[in-house]
Amino acid sequence: MAPFLLCLLWALSAGATKLFDRNLVYRSPYADHPQLAHNTQELQARHLQRRQNTEDTFSDNHYPTFYGSDFSNAPFVWNGGINFTSGVASGDPLDTSVLIWTRAFPLGDGPDQSVPVCVMYKVFTAPAVQSRPVDSAQAFTSWDVDFTVKFEVTGLKPDTQYFYVFEDCTNPSTVSPLGRTRTLPHPGTDADRVNGGKPLTLAVFSCSQFQAGWFNAYGVAAHNTSAEIFVHLGDYIYEDIGDGGPIGRGVLGRELATIHDYRQRYQQYRTDSSLLAAHQNAPWITVWVGDDHEVADNSWKAGTTNSNDTTAGCSFSPSGACFTDRKLAAVRAYHEWLPVRQVVSTDLLRIWRNFQIGKLLDLTMLDTRNYDRDVTDVSLRVSVSAFELPDHRFRLAITTIVRPFQVRLSYSHKRNTVVASLATVPNRSLMGAAQEKWFADTLIESQRRGAVWRIVGQQIVFTQLLLEGAFTDFDDWDGYRANRQRILDHLYQNKISNTIILSGDSHANWVSDLAHPNDTTTYNSTTGKGAIGVEFAGTAVTSSSPFGTNVSPAAANPVSALLVSENPDLQWSEGSFRGFFTLTLDSKIANATYYAMSDISTPNLNSFASATFIVKAGENRLSRPFAKVAAGVLKT
Repeated sequence: MAPFLLCLLWALSAGATKLFDRNLVYRSPYADHPQLAHNTQELQARHLQRRQNTEDTFSDNHYPTFYGSDFSNAPFVWNGGINFTSGVASGDPLDTSVLIWTRAFPLGDGPDQSVPVCVMYKVFTAPAVQSRPVDSAQAFTSWDVDFTVKFEVTGLKPDTQYFYVFEDCTNPSTVSPLGRTRTLPHPGTDADRVNGGKPLTLAVFSCSQFQAGWFNAYGVAAHNTSAEIFVHLGDYIYEDIGDGGPIGRGVLGRELATIHDYRQRYQQYRTDSSLLAAHQNAPWITVWVGDDHEVADNSWKAGTTNSNDTTAGCSFSPSGACFTDRKLAAVRAYHEWLPVRQVVSTDLLRIWRNFQIGKLLDLTMLDTRNYDRDVTDVSLRVSVSAFELPDHRFRLAITTIVRPFQVRLSYSHKRNTVVASLATVPNRSLMGAAQEKWFADTLIESQRRGAVWRIVGQQIVFTQLLLEGAFTDFDDWDGYRANRQRILDHLYQNKISNTIILSGDSHANWVSDLAHPNDTTTYNSTTGKGAIGVEFAGTAVTSSSPFGTNVSPAAANPVSALLVSENPDLQWSEGSFRGFFTLTLDSKIANATYYAMSDISTPNLNSFASATFIVKAGENRLSRPFAKVAAGVLKT
């Protein structure tokens, strides 16, 4: 080919390269990392090569460089039809922009790897899609990113609700479901004017295991609450197989290890109608690979329960994957399937970030799992009898209450011997030095700028949990006590008020005042005086209770009674029901309402409010007297 013609073709391809670039999935999570992004110029070169080699006739008038052109006859853009069966989603809203997502999967056998699919989005201020859109654009997707599409819609008005839809560029009659999203208020908006002067409601979730049950909690939040933002604290997917067959929830494939494995699991999750509705109805703010199962069980910065970068670690994994390869596959798939922003391109795996929601609150999302976490419980394989515990009195107490919780604790005690010996090491870190400093500075800046509330979204239970003198789980903050001490010291010493920590992972409900563990001198557990904040920890969407699979309230409540009696900060414990909670905020009050699902063995929206708690601005504790709860055990 003549050099001048080649140069001309490359010049003409620039517009098409923009169509690849506009799809953020190609350059996320990290545009400058070869294993975690795609080179869109190379993709366009592959696309261009097909164009020159095709035997089909074509006209340059169809070339994607010329915006608004007709793609219906173009041999180099897929025109065989697409579907949007994985739904739509939005996330990480700012005051003038938001991310929107879909998957445009080709019908039939689909195109080969060199042919892209073209998708258009339209954004409206009302649900009437026949009206003129306030913004629209086209982008390419392809086999390389599992046909997912992620746009950033910019130039939007703050604190405003929007609607959006996707179309097939080659056939505008093929339309996705209509999504609803919103922008955040400007950071300087007065607290009483945020959300149009109405209280703002967050819905908070964690731990949705497909094979354990139907995702009814998502549906209840989408249809039966006024939640405007959904916050997910980790374990959005699970990597294991389990046994969901009896309830029609068997998972496809094997234990997740490769990019294909993770993509297949996300695709299967998006067949749940309640999850589809939850993504369709509100923007999400998530912690990616935020707990552990988005990669594998009990992951930390250098491994998981059953995989690490050693010969033994690779061979031991049921999926046959070394840790690094497995983690990179999981990270890529997460960014393909969820509307989450890239934070800092030069800081590999950083997801910790802060959202300033007017002067009502800062929502600070932490990564207490993968970023720079020191070694955690790696489930060392030992032979342990279900009844073999060192403290005979403790064994009898648990055995008479609920055997599954006793079994979990016995294994926890045995397999955490090494980790337990490290739990009080001063420089042991759950967050890593960089994130810890950033978090401390963010709390200071939040108070300095006049935000009323500091809401901290993170993955694991912060409050100390003892049962008969033994820690229940070293994988929580109890295994990183010096790191927890530094955070509490920072809050007390700098007199940072109105801090509320949101937690997941534990598969049970816990509500606590925040205070130094075992401090009954400064802190009064009856009145809450002396506390520096509050923790709301939520149960799982479906994953089994630590008190036992399908444990009844009658069996779980005696365990909760022991826990609330032994731990001064802990005010409420509930271990039977699956569900979620909402947090409704205005400038004077934060209201947490816990929702319990009546049944997750079938798809339904049957639920009830199991407990409600109030925090008054400036009090830094749960407001007494507590409202009557419908499940679980209160301290008083």
